[in-house]
Amino acid sequence: MFRKVDDFVREWQYEMDATLRLFRALTDESLEQRVAPEGRSVGRLAWHLTQSLPEMMNRTGLQVHGPAEAEPVPASAPAIASAYELAAGSMLEQIRTQWQDDTLLELREMYGEQWPNGVTLAALVKHQAHHRGQMTVLMRQAGLKVPGVYGPAREEWAQWHMPAPE
Repeated sequence: MFRKVDDFVREWQYEMDATLRLFRALTDESLEQRVAPEGRSVGRLAWHLTQSLPEMMNRTGLQVHGPAEAEPVPASAPAIASAYELAAGSMLEQIRTQWQDDTLLELREMYGEQWPNGVTLAALVKHQAHHRGQMTVLMRQAGLKVPGVYGPAREEWAQWHMPAPE
């Protein structure tokens, strides 16, 4: 749970940038990559993350700009990245300007339960990390270069003149 708005802002800036790096590595052709026919595509996962920002945060009383849950997945990878950047930036700006530390303790209805806003923010960060991990597998299957998030990706080790771990 986040207890300080500034702590969340620092964390979210990194998480938002990491997600954008991943989204910007997608191609239009890769958006339909799935692990199995019944599984979500990489495009659907990226769009789900984008739609989750206004869906979750509007439950806290914010008015985050972004795609509605019913909007279909765009056929363009840059369109998904652009929509995510808009929604993530909108959310960040609203939290910076409208919330104080004590706002993080306020309870809001979230999926039939009462969650403090600080818990909602932590859940949002974990939700995003979870789906980014799924996306990296699908991106590799699609033949894309995956950017590192919490450390270098296999292809990035060479930048540090080191072999990639096995």
